[in-house]
Amino acid sequence: MTDDAPSTRQRPTSGIDTSVPHSARMWNHWLGGKDNYEVDRAAADQFAAAFPAIADNARAFRHFLSRGIRYLAEDAGIRQFLDVGTGLPTVDNTHEVAQRVAPDSRVVYVDNDPLVLAHARALLTSTPEGATAYLDADLRDADTILRTAADTLDFDRPIALVLSGILGHYDDEVADAAVSRLVAALPSGSHLLICDGTDTSPELNEAQRMHNERGAVVYHLRGHERIGRFFTGLELVEPGVVPCYEWRPEPSPFEPPADVHAAGGVGRKP
Repeated sequence: MTDDAPSTRQRPTSGIDTSVPHSARMWNHWLGGKDNYEVDRAAADQFAAAFPAIADNARAFRHFLSRGIRYLAEDAGIRQFLDVGTGLPTVDNTHEVAQRVAPDSRVVYVDNDPLVLAHARALLTSTPEGATAYLDADLRDADTILRTAADTLDFDRPIALVLSGILGHYDDEVADAAVSRLVAALPSGSHLLICDGTDTSPELNEAQRMHNERGAVVYHLRGHERIGRFFTGLELVEPGVVPCYEWRPEPSPFEPPADVHAAGGVGRKP
């Protein structure tokens, strides 16, 4: 996968701490992008040395997201998306997938990385019929997210809440509270899309343990059942919460990566 955003390697953007790695920039490096710094590349490469399939996992996340957004726009008829923890622009961002299906789709991105903010213009391109917006906020700030997103989204109409690769950065208490608060604010017919890393690989578990001990970018791997509990009270869309490459896979001449450890699912609010 290639990255089509301009490189900022040589000139750190004001306000960005380049002394510690950041998850969005590490993922950008794993996906072949250039919007990262030496500290990010060092941490990402160190992780990859312990778990070489991490780049395959990062790509599997993106492919699941693309399929999930297309399902939501095409089959579920969703025209509003709230994407929390969006990360750096890459190919097939949420608004691009949604607006290819329905040009009038409205998308709000939420992240708290200054480099993502610096690239907000890349995210804010939209079809004339639709809209995109960017909020600088943390998942913990659910009330702020909801209040500000209402400037772009109509909370009387169904909304898709997108949480891809973000919940692992929070412990169970914080993640449960944030998901519950956000979902509670959505009207009937809204959907929740989640994809997160799983604790199904000893090698990944050990790589994540070592990375977490360094203290910069902590991530909590969870089991499939635990990830499924985020959908409590929702109607799971078939095939439920499954390894992300098994969720409505598309025809391909290639076998799915053998060492991908992430679970994804989509649920509908009754």
